[in-house]
Amino acid sequence: MAASATLHCLTGCAIGEVLGMVIGTALGWGNLPTIALAVALAFVFGYALTMRGVLKAGVGFRQALKVALAADTVSIIVMEVVDNGVMLVVPGAMDAGLASLLFWGALAFAFAVAFVVTLPVNKWLIARGSGHAVVHAYHH
Repeated sequence: MAASATLHCLTGCAIGEVLGMVIGTALGWGNLPTIALAVALAFVFGYALTMRGVLKAGVGFRQALKVALAADTVSIIVMEVVDNGVMLVVPGAMDAGLASLLFWGALAFAFAVAFVVTLPVNKWLIARGSGHAVVHAYHH
């Protein structure tokens, strides 16, 4: 369950992260505004993916949002801190540009590291009945 929750989180984060990095890089923004956009979009897409499944179960929007916030917030925070931290420490990655193998390679590496670091966090949360465990009540 922890691996599935982490992969789910990684999917939402990756969509938002890639979109934010692409937009920020294409617009020539600096590291800080690009990362801020990428993180904001990672939260939006991470929560949206969880809400989609909960809404399908017939839950109202407000309750689905509460479930998504409870299920994903810690996981997304850990994932975002790690993957953006990796991007910042890989020399030249943030300045490489969208056509660069360095940019995409560093981003893929950052996601892999974030998955490995976030997995035990999700396992710990689920074992305590929080994190993605709160979503399980809505899966059929």
